[in-house]
This record gives sequence, C-alpha cells and structure tokens, in this order.
Amino acid sequence: MANKVVQVGVAFWVMKICATTLGETAGDELSMTLGVGYAASSLLLISIFAALLLWQLLSTRLHPWLFWAVMLASSTAGTTMSDFMDRTLGLGYARGATLLVSCLCAMLLLWWLIERNLSVERIARRRTEILYWLTILFSNTLGTALGDFLSDDSGLGFLGGAALIAGALLVVLMLYRFTRISHVALFWFAFVLTRPFGATFGDVLTKPVAKGGLDLGTGGASLVLLAILVATLFFSLRREKSAGAPA
Repeated sequence: MANKVVQVGVAFWVMKICATTLGETAGDELSMTLGVGYAASSLLLISIFAALLLWQLLSTRLHPWLFWAVMLASSTAGTTMSDFMDRTLGLGYARGATLLVSCLCAMLLLWWLIERNLSVERIARRRTEILYWLTILFSNTLGTALGDFLSDDSGLGFLGGAALIAGALLVVLMLYRFTRISHVALFWFAFVLTRPFGATFGDVLTKPVAKGGLDLGTGGASLVLLAILVATLFFSLRREKSAGAPA
C-alpha cells in the first residue's frame, strides 16, 4: 500500500486540535444535550468509528478527508466512552484517567514489540495501521477523562486546565526545536496532550460564563470547530496541490 497517513506539520496540529475539540463538543451534544445517554451514544459512535476505520483500512492509498473523518470519529467516540466509564460506571475522573493511561501505555508497548518502532511518518502496512488507529482511540478516550480531571477535580477550572496543557505543549515544542530527544517520542507526547487540551478548550467554549466558559453551547461550538477543520483541510490540500507535493 501507499503511505496512509497525512504529513505532520502546522496544518496537522491545527486540524488535530480542532478534531479533538469538536469530538468533545459533538459527543456532549449527542449524549447530554440531546439526551441519548452515555451508553447508547458510545455504542452508536464506536460503530461509526469502526465503519469508517474499515473503509480506511480497505483503501490502498491516502484519502485526507477519510483520514480526518476517522480521526474525528475516534475523538467523538472517545468522549462518550470516557464519560460512560467515569460517570455512569462511577469510576471518577482520576481512576478513569489512570486506567486509560495504563491502556494507552500497553498499546504503545504492544506496537513497539510488534514493529520495533512507533514512527508515524510512513504507515503502509495494514497491521501497523490497525495499531496506529487503536492507539489514537485510546489517546482520545484518555483525553476526555484527563481534561475533566484537570478542569473539575484539580481545582484549576476550565481556563486553568487549558493553560496548563498549553504550557506542557509549549515545553514539548521547545524540546523538539532545541534538543536531540527522539522526535517520535515527542510526537506521541504532543499527540496525547492535544486531546485533554481539546477537552478543556471545548469546555471553555461551551460552559456558562459563570463557570469560566464562553457559553457557545455544544451545538454552536461544534459548528464553529467543524468549519475551521474543513477550511484548514481545504486550504492545506489546495496548497499542496499547487506546490506539486503529495497529499
């Protein structure tokens, strides 16, 4: 197969943050605002994720719009699955986040034991692609629990949690630019951190002003984030096409 992942650059991280934040707001819209519930929403969204992932796996080349559709589906499903664990099953944010951190570490270890690397620059084998997307699903599920823990249980609030994660991402960027630390390791640190950042940022957009949010609501915030995601993808593909670079 040809390479099945998009190029990692500025546009990638902008769309990643938009996709994870949109997953948070859209998941809350379905499970809470529309009253579907965490269990039913999780079942529905994981089914959509599985269907899109199957489409992605059966494809023999990269389709950027499909790639980001799977990414968004993993984020949305991760939101409701995390809420189901933490709230419906009563695990709480701290225990839920700890459990998901363990699962994510186990997934990364399994990937390394099978492939002997965790690189995402080129994925052209179906086995590696399955490991990649399962790791992303665990990462996105973890992000909601960790984001909720930072904004609620830690006492930092929504803005404080977002600021803390943003600071951690800035540290990762500095390490990437000025040290020789493995870029693969830094990528995964950044990838994991963008999920709780998206979760806390989603709370900032949707929660009432009295609670430190902007009170856009889950529906309004979701539409804004979807527009940004689609626009960034469109202009990124247009720029690459004009430059003659691969998608």
